[in-house]
Amino acid sequence: MTVDYYNILKVSRTTGEEELRRAYKKLAVRWHPDKHPSVTKVIAEAKFKQICEAYDALSDPNKRQIYDLYGEDGLRYNVSSPSAATAAARGGGGRGESFRERDIFDEFLGDGFGSDKSPSPKSDNGYNYNSSKSNGGNYYRSNSIPVKRSSPLGSKAAPIENKLGCTLEELYKGSKRKMVISRIVPDDSGKPSTVEEVLAIDIKPGWKKGTKITFPDKGNQESGLQPGDLIFVIDEKPHLTFQRDGNDLVVNEKISLVEALTGKTVNLTTLDGRNLNIEVSDIVKPGHEVVIPGEGMPISKDPRQKGNLKIKFDVKFPSRLSSDQKADIKRVLSRRS
Repeated sequence: MTVDYYNILKVSRTTGEEELRRAYKKLAVRWHPDKHPSVTKVIAEAKFKQICEAYDALSDPNKRQIYDLYGEDGLRYNVSSPSAATAAARGGGGRGESFRERDIFDEFLGDGFGSDKSPSPKSDNGYNYNSSKSNGGNYYRSNSIPVKRSSPLGSKAAPIENKLGCTLEELYKGSKRKMVISRIVPDDSGKPSTVEEVLAIDIKPGWKKGTKITFPDKGNQESGLQPGDLIFVIDEKPHLTFQRDGNDLVVNEKISLVEALTGKTVNLTTLDGRNLNIEVSDIVKPGHEVVIPGEGMPISKDPRQKGNLKIKFDVKFPSRLSSDQKADIKRVLSRRS
């Protein structure tokens, strides 16, 4: 089962470096074994080691990127080593060539709990996988791509999966990407070497999270085997305004009590840049929802068809009212229509 390092440190996936450090320091102090009696020390040691392991992975930008893409399996082998690359491709039981030890707790607090330090957690080196935009054009670079899962005995190397983060705008309108990939192939002497190649990806309108784009034979290759496939898996980036629900788009709109009773115009900018002005004249009750047909996401099988836009209202009640305000409200609402 994949360990959720973010959950261990009680942080979100968008947490920055400084917030991550604060969360780690707080938990490390709380669970340091020297602060626990012998009865709970074993539990504290296990918890402390897990916290340090999580911080070790998430505080390193390269390791964090690998973990976000492939989970803890992505940190298991060091592909920069030919032997580790082979083990990773075959899903072998061993780990990378070496471990890197460091007492990250002492980086914050020093030896603040006495001279009997707890052992530093050990963490495997990752794949040294980096992904960043190149200097020119819509290019994205991946310096090395780790093997995601083992391949059965046979003539083809294991496939590689790589998440492809897309904005809702890209998935609404469609987009074209050029990916600079690095993969491991044997040279003429059979020794593993790294080659680079540019791949074009045509993102279709309406594609959803989990959609896979497969490039046959564009993955890593071992001596004596055919190259594996390279698979990009669509991942949706969070949007400030819209949330996706299948083919529908959802907007959570906060309105005041006065607006809920008297009406409001909701102004939205669509994912393709149009302005929508939606008049809400009905009284908005808790749980009220307005549905705008055809303003959702394109349906991938027929992009001319679209889902719906759903506006869900959250009515904000005043925290206090004066005596005069209460009297006015009572007088208005008590009148018979």
